[in-house]
Amino acid sequence: MNLIIIHKDKPPVADTKGSGDSLLRFALASEPIADVILYGLSRCLPLLSRGLACPCNRRGWGYRRKIACAIPEEWGDESRITKVTKIRYAENVTIPPQLLRKAGRSSWFVVSNGRFATQIDGWLLQSAIGGLAKIQMDVVAVNVEPDVLGKREKMRLTTEVKVAGFRRLYCDSAELAPISTDWPHHLFVRTNVLEKVFVGCALPQFFSTFLERCRSNAVSLRAIKVGGAVLDLETQDGLLNFCRAGISKIQPRPPRFLAKARARASRGEAHPLLSATADKRANTISRDSRLVGKVLLGKNIYIGPKAVVVGPTVICDNVKIEKGAVITSSIIGPEVLVPQNQFVQNRIIKGPQHDWKQLTECTKISSRRICHPRPFELDRKRRIEDTYRSWPRFSYAGSFKRIADCFAAVIVLVLFAPVLPFIVLAIKLTSPGPIFFKDKRQGLYGKPFNCLKFRTMHVGADKIQDKLRFVSQVDGPQFKMDDDPRISAVGRFLRETYLDEIPQFINVLLGQMSVVGPRPSPEPENMLCPFWRDARLSVRPGITGLWQVYRTRQLMKDFQEWIYYDTKYVRNLSLIMDLRICWQTTKKLIDNFISQF
Repeated sequence: MNLIIIHKDKPPVADTKGSGDSLLRFALASEPIADVILYGLSRCLPLLSRGLACPCNRRGWGYRRKIACAIPEEWGDESRITKVTKIRYAENVTIPPQLLRKAGRSSWFVVSNGRFATQIDGWLLQSAIGGLAKIQMDVVAVNVEPDVLGKREKMRLTTEVKVAGFRRLYCDSAELAPISTDWPHHLFVRTNVLEKVFVGCALPQFFSTFLERCRSNAVSLRAIKVGGAVLDLETQDGLLNFCRAGISKIQPRPPRFLAKARARASRGEAHPLLSATADKRANTISRDSRLVGKVLLGKNIYIGPKAVVVGPTVICDNVKIEKGAVITSSIIGPEVLVPQNQFVQNRIIKGPQHDWKQLTECTKISSRRICHPRPFELDRKRRIEDTYRSWPRFSYAGSFKRIADCFAAVIVLVLFAPVLPFIVLAIKLTSPGPIFFKDKRQGLYGKPFNCLKFRTMHVGADKIQDKLRFVSQVDGPQFKMDDDPRISAVGRFLRETYLDEIPQFINVLLGQMSVVGPRPSPEPENMLCPFWRDARLSVRPGITGLWQVYRTRQLMKDFQEWIYYDTKYVRNLSLIMDLRICWQTTKKLIDNFISQF
């Protein structure tokens, strides 16, 4: 079960000046903002728990779980979301018995702090919580920290405040953290210890009380910080960004609906807008006003002539926007009268007592500060586009290369099927150990996979490579030496004829590799050059590639050529280049095979 608690914390001074209420309290008491807030918070939970498996559910911890939201009883609530069970509380949060029974069907009871909207990589959370679960942790407090996101650098200082070194984070990470007395962003409690930490059937109001009950009942607890995005909904920037993200998920009406709506507006009739919550509300919108983008309307709204409303924007109930006003990326609270020719950008107008003169004076400063805020989205696709090179979906690199890889892999495996039993038999008879060698490599976008090869070395040869590195005949992180004593007799023949790489076509079928691409390399090698890493991981690693075909093996230049040819391939990726590399590789394979006899 997922429980979202809106705590009765004191809001920041900057957001309560002149209002007496917190921004979150204002949002939950105003329609349709309340719908956006509760819907958005509930949508964050499946992202949080994706992949965190429980014994009763193979599809993941967050799949079809019951969601409840606890709201202070003195707060208003205008939300009409029916999928979220609402609980009113005065001090401790009392959990209905039926919800507790449903919570007992899974491994974890999850409590989320409703003041913060977070997004975490589900697989990262699964590994972090799963690791603590193995050492029998009963309670895990999770705080989301952008500082441990990927593509960040952390600086270490000495006691004399001198730079000791830098650490670059290539992917999102999780770290142990000290336990705070404030409610964490998310709290994972094992269902078999709920009776020990609850006060009756209620969750304590203060986290310090919860910690005391854990200590007194011998409940083990750990705190971790996980890389992710977080927004504080008690700040203007946080609430605006969160509402923008929620409104962007609303699907616009089909063109037929929009045509009818505009026709009704031209006749001066009520004009329902794009959102699903505004279909049957009598709003008056002048025919020469403009509504651009996704705008969420309440009811009884008047928009005067030549007014412009640019989404994502929320207009609450009983709002009047007079002639010539411009509103963009803002929230207009209920009962607000927007004066003529007033410009509102990236602002929250909470009530009719707003000081419009002060808003006009600080518009330029505030628009510079949050005119282009960082979007609240930890969507993997967006982050990939920001980090790695991307191609159009219906292009050779975007989709057709993958289709060609599958066809080529099937053909090669079928052609070599009669030879494979003899290779397997030769490996087993000449060297004890497994037939295949699995090496952890990084694939597309840095995702790790097991690169398959026929084993050509004696068992344990990879563990002594660092001891032989001083005799390596190539520069850079790779290793190579002539007459390597770790290679078996059959393995030497397989390497010279490249037959040891046939199993990699299985990786191609699984989507982990491509026939042509950069050499698959492990994470320690990629960490040596961040910009080169981001470029070469933009495509799937290949069985053959530009570097394998054109390298010269000149002394102390091999690593430079590796970087040059890998980046050149990603920069100029095309069907003609892949065909040319395949042709050069085929000639090289035939020449090497003939030279063995």
